[in-house]
Amino acid sequence: MINQFLTSALALIFFNSPAVAQGSNCGDRQAIVDQLTNKYGESRQNVGLNENNSMVEIFASAATGTWTILVTMPTGMSCMVAAGQSWQVVEAEIVAPGNPA
Repeated sequence: MINQFLTSALALIFFNSPAVAQGSNCGDRQAIVDQLTNKYGESRQNVGLNENNSMVEIFASAATGTWTILVTMPTGMSCMVAAGQSWQVVEAEIVAPGNPA
């Protein structure tokens, strides 16, 4: 439920973002991942598939506190849709759909 909500929310951000329309935050996935790794020390923390089969990845660094959300479309185009600071890991129990938390 939470992952479905997250990917749906990210899809809304992604498709309504002016930066995505301009293509300024999009490019080759490996080049973007290399930059996140080398410049910010970020590594992939989470991954999921959206309804349109796009891959949503969250990269973050415990050392620097930076984070980035990367969406890769089925066509292979990757776009950074959000980034920020003060990343925190929150441990939460994963609950199966239909079961109360």
